Amino acid sequence: MSTTKVKRRVGKYELGRTIGEGTFAKVRFAKNTETGEPVAIKILDKEKVLKHKMVEQIKREISTMKLIKHPNVVRIYEVMGSKAKIYIVLEYATGGELFDKIVNHGRMREDEARRYFQQLINAVDYCHSRGVYHRDLKPENLLLDSHGNLKVSDFGLSALSQQIKDDGLLHTTCGTPNYVAPEVLEDQGYDGAMADLWSCGVILFVLLAGYLPFEDSNLMTLYKKISNAEFTFPPWTSFPAKRLLTRILDPNPMTRITIPEILEDEWFKKGYKRPEFDEKYDTTLDDVDAVFNDSEVSDWCISIFSLMHNVTDFSYHLVLLMLFSIIQEHHVTEKKEEEPVALNAFELISMSAGLNLGNLFDSEQEFKRETRFTSKCPPKEIVRKIEEAAIPLGFDVQKKNYKLRLEKLKAGRKGNLNVATEILQVAPSLHMVEVRKAKGDTLEFHKFFKNLSKTLKDVVWKSEDLPMQPAA
Repeated sequence: MSTTKVKRRVGKYELGRTIGEGTFAKVRFAKNTETGEPVAIKILDKEKVLKHKMVEQIKREISTMKLIKHPNVVRIYEVMGSKAKIYIVLEYATGGELFDKIVNHGRMREDEARRYFQQLINAVDYCHSRGVYHRDLKPENLLLDSHGNLKVSDFGLSALSQQIKDDGLLHTTCGTPNYVAPEVLEDQGYDGAMADLWSCGVILFVLLAGYLPFEDSNLMTLYKKISNAEFTFPPWTSFPAKRLLTRILDPNPMTRITIPEILEDEWFKKGYKRPEFDEKYDTTLDDVDAVFNDSEVSDWCISIFSLMHNVTDFSYHLVLLMLFSIIQEHHVTEKKEEEPVALNAFELISMSAGLNLGNLFDSEQEFKRETRFTSKCPPKEIVRKIEEAAIPLGFDVQKKNYKLRLEKLKAGRKGNLNVATEILQVAPSLHMVEVRKAKGDTLEFHKFFKNLSKTLKDVVWKSEDLPMQPAA
């Protein structure tokens, strides 16, 4: 007797595979069941958020993204919550990270780098005009859509203009060391706009050169190089690009070039078109407050129904109905998974290069911080085999449904390597196993996956067994 598969849903969204993972959140692909539109859902654990006192930071991230409606910024659609989780529904950028494009293909031609830089400046300029400063701009936080257009994401460290102190400056030291402006490191207060602009300059240098302008294994030496703007251009950089970069990577924020001045720069202006988009929108933060409410949803509902029963004033009655509607809309009940997540056609295409589905099954993939293999083994057997292979390699294994979290017990160059593994169903008798670095050193992860592959020879389905030819 066959069993019916239960797909996990959050509100009107059907959840799919995990596409990103961090310390406090994971991001999953999802589909709007009403429109069929693909989205990304950032899932946060309420207990962790409260334990680490991150409520205000998360609220700030959501509120910030709701203020920004720009074609080069990842859009937030809505926020929902269950008893244990917070769900942030975001625009899904199918092109992945700009970082991976640089890692796999190296430096860019000037015209390609200029196009991405123009879109970055458009987005940053718009954010600043709304009083929002990102403070952690780097290629990993720049996504690409299906047309190759840039999308700024991850406003977790952003600051609003309300956080500026009486001296007119921000005072929180944050960001990624290689991209941080000198004045941020000095801890004397800084202008958020000028600090973001410095990070944009570092990103442009990386796009043109293929490597970082400021890099050193010793953190104090790195800070010294940043403070003195000690960097060297590669020989292929054109003079106009050098001139612009020199003005952006000026360690003195008072003399650093501004965005209005960049917009008039000859190198920048080549082929530049200002984005045209509709700025009309309504912003409400009701859902943000609702999902952070510590009370049980059922308690709220009982209280509101009780009030509605005892209140005769019609206008007050309407207010209570609206409140009840908000709570119902933004608090959801989760349905649990009983089998591996099934991939639909859109997800398969989004995971491959273009429409070449053969890329999903090639063993010689371009190396990223995630990789995958396919197997004809039952999912429970795959889980058992991975566990048996990982433990001798010095990993602690945690299992939940058809996902595994592997943590290296011995710390490496960048702490303990954490590997997230998920089994996904391609067809009833064919499964895909995604292996992602969640934390630690990328080279160490690469070495681990090679060792894992050798141990799982009997589990991995070889590409030459494919009964079909890759699409042209």
